[in-house]
Amino acid sequence: MRPINVIDLRGIDLNLLVSLDALLAESNVTRAALRLHLTQPAVSTQLARLRQIFGDPLLIPAETGRGMTRSTRALELMEPLHLALKNLEAVVRHQPSFDPQTDRRSFVIAANDNATAVLGQRLMEQLPALAGPGVRIAFVVADQPSMATRLERGEIDLLLGSERMVPASMKARKLFDEHFVVVQRKGHPRGTAALDLDTYCALSHVLVSTSGGSFHGFMDEHLDALGRERRVILSVQHFTLVPELLARTDYVSTLPARFAERYRERLDIFDLPFEARGFTLFAAWPPRSQADPAHVWLRDTLAALASM
Repeated sequence: MRPINVIDLRGIDLNLLVSLDALLAESNVTRAALRLHLTQPAVSTQLARLRQIFGDPLLIPAETGRGMTRSTRALELMEPLHLALKNLEAVVRHQPSFDPQTDRRSFVIAANDNATAVLGQRLMEQLPALAGPGVRIAFVVADQPSMATRLERGEIDLLLGSERMVPASMKARKLFDEHFVVVQRKGHPRGTAALDLDTYCALSHVLVSTSGGSFHGFMDEHLDALGRERRVILSVQHFTLVPELLARTDYVSTLPARFAERYRERLDIFDLPFEARGFTLFAAWPPRSQADPAHVWLRDTLAALASM
């Protein structure tokens, strides 16, 4: 393994090099001081320090007694020093940018299938109009226990999830508030009357357990507080399985409203017969990406799509 060369500028004030550039250009302490917006004594002190650093007089009183001339070492320094300072200035002043039409960037977004279907699909559909072929987006399943670690490692650029899913160490932006509705197939034998609590509890429910395998979900917590219980017959891990299942059975399900609206032509939608909290969908990202122009573009794009 090749050794790493470390740049050692200990003991050197970079401002001294800026002053040296002006001194070598002007060959005159007074004019250099004016150029640097410093006093002549301050620049004289800097010149003395520079002579110590370089072990060279750098500027020598002219034989005529008027002005100063550059030493051989100073002449050797002029061009490379000026070029180095210009390059350093360019590095410091460079403002990163991102043009989605011409730049190349791949993003990884973690989300459950509800967020992917409701917001991610809008992004997929609009992508050809929003960005050029150099922008690629991958959607992966949001695995809550590993989210913080994967975001910190840069394996995932953005998380779409409820407040429960957002790691405390991440930056976050609210996208929209969501509430729940009850969904059944068109032509369901119970009819299309508004639901009351007794009917809701008596129906056969499909529960979406994003963690997998649970028969007790968010709505059941609300029912517990009311001293009631519903009949959960099936538990699935993905929202996108539910509409097709409901269309072919007499089951019902409680789903996020925006997701349910996508299937209104095939399914009937009803208000819940009790008060229930909804949730807020957030975009979350690691603090290091806060000012990344490409990341800002992605976040702003998702926020615009969420408001449609």
